[in-house]
Amino acid sequence: MANIKRMHTRDRMSKILIHGDVVYLCGQVGKGLPGESVTEQTHEAIRRVEALLEEAGSDKLHMLQVIVWLADMADFKEMNAVYDQWVPLGFAPVRACGEAKLARPELKVELIVTAALIDSK
Repeated sequence: MANIKRMHTRDRMSKILIHGDVVYLCGQVGKGLPGESVTEQTHEAIRRVEALLEEAGSDKLHMLQVIVWLADMADFKEMNAVYDQWVPLGFAPVRACGEAKLARPELKVELIVTAALIDSK
């Protein structure tokens, strides 16, 4: 069987899955508080991504792919203002962004990240 490490595993999913030298994170969202802006939710989702990447042995410099789901594409520019400050110049992962109905109506953005381990030895 392949070498797979699962972390924070529950009935439906794991928050972190490591296979070989690759880290997969489950989707990360903001708190989804009433009146919370896309900017605030994006900052919170990024904070959560960074914490999980660190726990897994990776970081934002090792991101391979980011999938961004927005509840409304009208928020694309606002989300990008935060995202562009987060991703260091020269370290941009491949990225896709689309509109989707998220798990709760108050959620506005979700980030799904795949990254390489910093040192797999």
